[in-house]
Amino acid sequence: MKRSPGGRLFDGFNIAFLVAAAAVTLFPLYYVFAVSFTDPTEYIAKRGFVLFPQHWTLDSYRYLLSTSTFTRATLVSVFLASVGTALSLIVTSALAYGLSRKRLMGRRAIMLMILFTLLFNPGLIPPYLLVRDLGLIDSLWSLILPVLTSGWYVALMRSFFDGIPPELEESGVIDGSSDIGVFFRIVLPLSMPALAAFGLFYAVAYWNTFFTAVLYINDNAKWPLQLVLQNMLIDSSTQAGGSAAAEMMAEQQIPPETLKMAAVVIATLPIVCVYPFLQKHFAKGVMLGSVKG
Repeated sequence: MKRSPGGRLFDGFNIAFLVAAAAVTLFPLYYVFAVSFTDPTEYIAKRGFVLFPQHWTLDSYRYLLSTSTFTRATLVSVFLASVGTALSLIVTSALAYGLSRKRLMGRRAIMLMILFTLLFNPGLIPPYLLVRDLGLIDSLWSLILPVLTSGWYVALMRSFFDGIPPELEESGVIDGSSDIGVFFRIVLPLSMPALAAFGLFYAVAYWNTFFTAVLYINDNAKWPLQLVLQNMLIDSSTQAGGSAAAEMMAEQQIPPETLKMAAVVIATLPIVCVYPFLQKHFAKGVMLGSVKG
């Protein structure tokens, strides 16, 4: 269909606007990436503003990955993202599957209690007192157990399980499978789009764990990567003061700014790398509940 002059003008305006928005969005990311690979001498010579480095180097990355503080924090974040995501998916899918079965007694009351948590937030003090009384202060489990599942994700996944034909489960029961066998052998393999979408959401949340670590973790040997990164970006003083970031930068010869940028890239890269592998299922998963039959 031939576009009118007004339509072509509108399309041109939209394209120009989207290009400008993309440039504004991507420029900070590119700047962080470029500075992180810039040679320290060139960075100092150009007084900290480098858009197109002439000499690329991995010195900042080598230094960061050689420090015990940064590698330990990375391992903590990997533990949170892997173990936390696996446990969250198991709990969320199991809870949603049970609530999707009409033979479960009291499922409406349970669902109302879950929805109640979406409407009313208890604030900071009750969760902190609960974690303290359970003896989880300074434990990595304090960063996983309080956020093990989300009422919103349970509601969405339950609507996904509602769409699975009950005949498939009945055939599994006829073949001798128990409820747990039906869940793991039939239901979960059919739920890959939902698992991929919510798995990515959980993984991003665990990888970016910051605020709960500030509340529950006092031992800086157990700090996750985002908390160490926050200290590098804000509390960047190189004076000894108990700061992990200060300890990490105290004896290095690399400009702190390039170290900060390298840390930002390392903290962002894993999620960026994981997304393409989940994109196939992610597009279907995020559409859960959007179409009502």
